[in-house]
Amino acid sequence: MQTNLVQEFAAQPEGQEAEAILRSCVHCGFCTATCPTYQELGDERDGPRGRIYLMKMFLEGQETTGKTREHLDRCLSCRACETTCPSGVQYGRLLDISRGLMEERQERPLRERWLRQGLIRVLPHRRLFGILLRLGQLSRPLVPGALRRKIPRRRQARPWPTGSHDRKVLALAGCVQPSATPNTNAAAARVLDRLGITLMEAPQAGCCGAVSYHLGEHEDGLAYMRRNIDAWWPAIESGAEALVMTASGCGAMVQDYGHLLKDDPAYADKARTVSELTMDLGAFLLEQDLGKLGGREGQGRVAFHCPCTLQHAMQQSGVVEQVLAKAGVDLADTTDKHLCCGSAGTYSVLQPELSQRLLTNKLAALTVDHPDEIVTANAGCQLHLESRSPVPVRHWIELLDTE
Repeated sequence: MQTNLVQEFAAQPEGQEAEAILRSCVHCGFCTATCPTYQELGDERDGPRGRIYLMKMFLEGQETTGKTREHLDRCLSCRACETTCPSGVQYGRLLDISRGLMEERQERPLRERWLRQGLIRVLPHRRLFGILLRLGQLSRPLVPGALRRKIPRRRQARPWPTGSHDRKVLALAGCVQPSATPNTNAAAARVLDRLGITLMEAPQAGCCGAVSYHLGEHEDGLAYMRRNIDAWWPAIESGAEALVMTASGCGAMVQDYGHLLKDDPAYADKARTVSELTMDLGAFLLEQDLGKLGGREGQGRVAFHCPCTLQHAMQQSGVVEQVLAKAGVDLADTTDKHLCCGSAGTYSVLQPELSQRLLTNKLAALTVDHPDEIVTANAGCQLHLESRSPVPVRHWIELLDTE
């Protein structure tokens, strides 16, 4: 694709990166076949190829409007198009760059600004989010049914192991997971403990930066990334062998730290090391002797939902299923595995109608074989699915936490 970026963008590193991505696109349209929003809306501008043209127009200085931004806002950032693309177009990166530059130059309506800033000011802050979530859970019986379904039920974490092993790995507590799904990391710690591995959290590490960064607040997102690197670095220097991610949304972000901070002289090397150490929990367990965990036969049929961030961003499609199969889990058949559930970080809040349509489709695809429960690998997907699921939903690591 030929490009002619305006000098303002062509002179900066992000603009140059965007131009290289644009030029790699051959407009074949294969991406539209796997795009959830294009499948729902049937509008070229709501598919990757059309959005690429819209971003090209913006970067070349052509007039763009609120309607242009609306089509970009409807993108889930699921990156299914990247899995399909024969030319290796880094669509997700192009979208992040374009959204960031557009946020700086085009003011949104007041309501949109308030909502987006509210998400940025609340979600990444673990303690504040936890307080607000608890208040919502206490008032849950009093709110209307549609809103009630969106408030997660309260969960309790079982105790972490008290022993320690020579092998140690790091985990990210994150921002939403500690209060919304607190048993996830605790279950991972207990499973790893049985394998002779200690799972550690760095208390100073928090939000991975995805919320701010994907909403166009790049500097805010980069600040979270630097803080996490500082929090993890002592343990990395002490020999932690991996950074094991229990939320694939965070994993997809952390694996990009090396690229996003490559021009920061103080953090480039550390960020690259962090990205190299980052592994999804499923990929890490697949390398271990799972025979030590025992079996899980006869405990019901399970449908696995592979989050977009796991299959399209982290490129780990099929890995968790291998772990579960080795553990003796009876996996139910599902359809349309590549399609997003509609959670997509803040998408379910910013695009509620379309998000619910995608959720309906995904639940139908996950329950086609009548499973007893659904498991997934990301807190956002877990909460979104359970809001309307006919069967229980939890993180897949809890299936292996049998003792």
